[in-house]
Amino acid sequence: MAFQISPGVNVSEVDLTTVVPSVLTTAGAFVGTLDWGPAQEITLVDSEITLLKTFAQPSTNSAVSFFSAANFLAYGNNLRVVRAVGANCRNACVTSAAAVKVENEAIFQESYLSANTNTYGSFMARFPGALGNSLNVSVCSSSTQFSTWDYKSYFTSAPGTSDYTTSLGGSNDELHVVVVDEDGLFTGIKGTVLETFPFVSKASDAKINGQSNYYKQVIFDTSSYVYAVAPVDYSNTVSTWGTTAANKTFANALNTYQSLGGGNDELPSTANLQTAWDLFGNKDTVDISLVVTGDASTTVQQYIIDNVVNARKDCVAFISPAQTDVVSETDSAATTNITTWLSTLSRSSSYVVADSGWKYQFDKYNNVYRWIPLNGDIAGLCVYTDNVTDPWFSPAGYNRGAIKNVIKLAWNPPKTYRDTLYAAGVNPVVSFPGQGTILFGDKTLLNKPSAFDRINVRRLFIVLEKAISEASKFSLFELNDEFTRSQFVSLITPFLRDIQGRRGIVDFKVVCDATNNTPQVIDNNQFVGDIYIKPARSINYIQLNFVAVATGVEFNTVVGAA
Repeated sequence: MAFQISPGVNVSEVDLTTVVPSVLTTAGAFVGTLDWGPAQEITLVDSEITLLKTFAQPSTNSAVSFFSAANFLAYGNNLRVVRAVGANCRNACVTSAAAVKVENEAIFQESYLSANTNTYGSFMARFPGALGNSLNVSVCSSSTQFSTWDYKSYFTSAPGTSDYTTSLGGSNDELHVVVVDEDGLFTGIKGTVLETFPFVSKASDAKINGQSNYYKQVIFDTSSYVYAVAPVDYSNTVSTWGTTAANKTFANALNTYQSLGGGNDELPSTANLQTAWDLFGNKDTVDISLVVTGDASTTVQQYIIDNVVNARKDCVAFISPAQTDVVSETDSAATTNITTWLSTLSRSSSYVVADSGWKYQFDKYNNVYRWIPLNGDIAGLCVYTDNVTDPWFSPAGYNRGAIKNVIKLAWNPPKTYRDTLYAAGVNPVVSFPGQGTILFGDKTLLNKPSAFDRINVRRLFIVLEKAISEASKFSLFELNDEFTRSQFVSLITPFLRDIQGRRGIVDFKVVCDATNNTPQVIDNNQFVGDIYIKPARSINYIQLNFVAVATGVEFNTVVGAA
């Protein structure tokens, strides 16, 4: 506190109430092939319904990705999704031959929103993909057009002149816009009206209730299907659309029906997928805990291991073998295929969890059955475990390991082959008669004997490290003296005691004193806190001994002798 020069009372406040914060443990991350929606940016999805609205229903190309994400959301409500697209994917445009790829709103806003001319036409599908070819945008910009317009019943009256433009001496700035599912690819019914935009303005400066009423801005802000691209009148004689309202008489549109075309799908390459996964690489910009890999190839799986989970060290990736490794394979062949798959990975990591295959489930959107990898479910079981207990409990077994939406497994490994898989670090998923389909292992892919070769221990330490490191930030730039060190111990101890009371750790010790903060450490402007943890372990093996004894024998004479 500052020294006072003259007599007086100075009141200051010191906050010593800092606590170790709670950390997010149920946030998932996923990159996949989807038919619609923003690409190359992270989108938060909280349910399968939101997944459907944002990325459209699955097709043959997108079904595995869609259901990998949907299966995770069957257990939780927090999945960050990135849609990856190929280099030749295109947004449908009015001028279909000039279609371009505009992956998301940020790209459109930066490169297209303020442009006054282009070669793409007046409207563009909001996202890349052939699905945009189903769209038609109809515009009515005069009372004459309105009297014969097919969509006039959707509006209260014909467009005219807005109050804003009237006040500035202009006229004829209003128009109505309708977005139509012309081919029925979005709704299943051709000609369905998807959106309407009444009484928007051709004037770039138009406002209503303090908000922009310029049609291009309104559509950018609120449409789920299209962008307005070219802010000029369709007569191409006088460029009035997109200019200011003062003393301006705005031209009418000559063509009221604008069908979109040129939209194109292309599956993402390995490089496209890796670029999309890079969005999750920085833990300071996005908080995730569980990484769903879907049907990622071995190359992409290795990239995720190296550049996401091993780099961040605060999340766990869930991987599955290829569909061909387990579908229609014998027990011996499936086991060999899976162990061979693992051998191609640089696989020793406690931040990776491998499962044994794929499941058969019903696609209600297309009325077919599909094979889907299990890693979305295994990550989902961790969410379920967090919700009913804590992250340091195992997600496996009969209490918390039941997998949803299973018609059958591609491969149901018998005990002999489960032993081989488990020794290799693969967690078998098994269907038991009358008991459902169960995750029957809780190993990570760490190949050395360690507490961290179990999912619950790895996730325990992720929670501890994230929470304590976040709390430790408030010690930065403080003085490294006995008071600060004692304050640090007092901060961490109650948090660990709480975890101990919730069965996450057996015992702990926090050391932060002169023994580890030596004069040399202090002189180097460093601060050291050593936290010793005895983690709780899950039960993987149960031995039950039943001993028969004679009628006259006392039990205490034979206990321990068997």
